[in-house]
Amino acid sequence: MTTVSKLGEPVRKRRGDAERNVERILDAAVDLLGQGGSPSIGEVARAAGVARQTVYAHFPHREALMAAVVDLLSRTTTEVLASLDLREGGALAALDRWVAAAWDVIDRYPALLNPDLAAAAGPDADHAPIVASLRPLLRRGQRAGEITRELEVDWLVDAVIALGHLAGQQVSSGQRTPAEAGAAFRASARRLCSAGPRSR
Repeated sequence: MTTVSKLGEPVRKRRGDAERNVERILDAAVDLLGQGGSPSIGEVARAAGVARQTVYAHFPHREALMAAVVDLLSRTTTEVLASLDLREGGALAALDRWVAAAWDVIDRYPALLNPDLAAAAGPDADHAPIVASLRPLLRRGQRAGEITRELEVDWLVDAVIALGHLAGQQVSSGQRTPAEAGAAFRASARRLCSAGPRSR
């Protein structure tokens, strides 16, 4: 008589193999996109060490693969920012922590700045995870008088996001090192949002 374990083992093994293949494919795509290229399915397959047919078995076309990469990096960003305790201490100090964490994600995953990925995300790219963590922090800072009230919170959120993209683009183009770009991002975000006196 065949036992349940004997029936289940091959199924679990196939499922495990498929999951590992998906991980390898996505990791390869992220790495290639991070190098600034526009990788084909064949290039991703070679980098992942799998056959093209294996990639197509999980992602029927390149657009599906790009969408999966967008989803993966969005989830990673959400997890990093959600792990921060932005209610502790002053708002500007919390903003510094937020910027440092956001920059760490961009620095680790330069694929986020690849035009192919931006195209896959579309013009209405979901910045909800970023907004969800940053907006309450800035509102708290405005109430406390630490964050400028001269600009609306939504404007400040969009401007901080744009500064992060600019810092990443300058690293990609070789204009700044990651350390220099990260420092410029932090200083610019603080200066933009601070309610303190401004030099004329």
